[in-house]
Amino acid sequence: MLRGIDVSSHQSTSYDTDGLSFVFVKATEGRSYVNPKLAAQTKRGRDAGLVVGFYHFLWPGNLTEQAEYFVSEVPEKRGDILAVDWETTGDGSRASNSEKDRFLRKVKELRPHHKVVLYCNRHFWLTHDTTSYAGDGLWIADYVTAGKPRIKADWRFHQYTDDPLDKNVADFSSGSALREWAGA
Repeated sequence: MLRGIDVSSHQSTSYDTDGLSFVFVKATEGRSYVNPKLAAQTKRGRDAGLVVGFYHFLWPGNLTEQAEYFVSEVPEKRGDILAVDWETTGDGSRASNSEKDRFLRKVKELRPHHKVVLYCNRHFWLTHDTTSYAGDGLWIADYVTAGKPRIKADWRFHQYTDDPLDKNVADFSSGSALREWAGA
């Protein structure tokens, strides 16, 4: 298992990279929010030699516009991973299964050489998902032992805690295996 974290504007731009192989950086949300620390958090990961991923917090509606907005705001570097964060929004709504699937497919269409993955928590995966479509891989949040999410589906990344920050593992045998999968 490889270790990694995910960061947003709530975390420092000088986050600790010791022992990490990857970082996911929140990039965008909806059609108007860009993480003000996006460039600095990306640079920190790249300078440490990490595989860098970016995620978009999905809102219902305007899927094409959200996908276009997301890819317009993140760097287009080979080997970067793109993800959609599918969960309940601040107003209590959520994108439907078909919207989640359309968003993943649109991002893949816009960035065909990038891996595109779905992030969601165990509850969403087990109770809201009806298609099992996760693009190129599933990034599951389930706060249990690292690498042991309580699902039957294949997964690539597992967020296992948010204390003191979001920590993840990746199901790859080595950093080079992750880089190869990501297309670097």
